[in-house]
Amino acid sequence: MKTINTFVRSFLLIVLVVGVAACGSTSKQSAPGEYVDDSVITTKVKSQLAADDFLKSFEISVETYKGVVQLSGFVDSQTAVNRAGEIARGVQGVSSVKNNLNVKK
Repeated sequence: MKTINTFVRSFLLIVLVVGVAACGSTSKQSAPGEYVDDSVITTKVKSQLAADDFLKSFEISVETYKGVVQLSGFVDSQTAVNRAGEIARGVQGVSSVKNNLNVKK
């Protein structure tokens, strides 16, 4: 009887460990929590940019991958480029910002 209980416990432990390991992210795919976190960061950055009186007239694209925010689009001045980068860096969860905004000529 003890042997069966030990076997069942061992089996359940192995199933649990394999299940937890399967939820981890790899270099080719992200875990579900990472995707949700990135989409939340993107939404927060977009809303902060839209709320800023100086930047709300510009169309700035925002993408996030593993906490790295990429800004792209066109703005009228270097001041706008800098301001958008500052806003993105100020959002919780952002690890870095790739500011690829271009100044219209």
